Amino acid sequence: MIKDIMDTHTHTLASGHAYSTIRENAEAAARKGLELLAITEHAPRMSGSCQLIYFQNLKVVDRHAYDVELLLGAELNILDERGTVDLPERTLSQLDIAIASLHTPCITPGSREYNTQACLNAMKNPWVHILGHPDDPRYPVDYRALVQGAKEYHVMLELNENSLRPGGSRKNTRPQDEEMLRLCMEYRVPIVMGSDAHVDTDVGRHELAHALLEELNFPDELVVNRSVKALKEMLEKKHGLASGL
Repeated sequence: MIKDIMDTHTHTLASGHAYSTIRENAEAAARKGLELLAITEHAPRMSGSCQLIYFQNLKVVDRHAYDVELLLGAELNILDERGTVDLPERTLSQLDIAIASLHTPCITPGSREYNTQACLNAMKNPWVHILGHPDDPRYPVDYRALVQGAKEYHVMLELNENSLRPGGSRKNTRPQDEEMLRLCMEYRVPIVMGSDAHVDTDVGRHELAHALLEELNFPDELVVNRSVKALKEMLEKKHGLASGL
């Protein structure tokens, strides 16, 4: 079993369609033995989610709870082929972590070329650290291009537990995940498992993701969840790109 001490994709009540608080999520993470938990609320273009001021005020929240380190950030919505996201750069620069994702309420699925370009341009953003659930079959993409882009722009590709769970909104994602993971092995690109929890009982749930990684003999050293140091090294690489702008 791959070592797994963190969850980099969770939501709270602030996202509008989730059901727990920051502290409830942190307490759940502590019970499961996690060392680090990221709270990544949906950004403003998602219906019912928190507005800009929420992300601007995250400085008031402690970065530890129940002996779990907290990273406070956002799950951004990719809005167009240019990779536009729905928080300004000044706000993004103040977040601990940011995921960029394609969501049907915010961007209409396009051609394979359009979807791929939208993701690649979002990954170029110096404040985007993770490409969220890139396995959604409603958004066909060129996975080789995404993996190569992730390597170039120091972005982690997410293996999303919710995508793999039966009954979720993203249907039949396993073939896409398998293709992405095989290419990640080929290009030595790191991935990160995220629960995409919308309730505290799902925090840290990566069982289906673990099973798929083990089935594919995916290398432990390419799974960022194994180490807080590994995650922070990835974040620092991205911040280095931002500093060079």
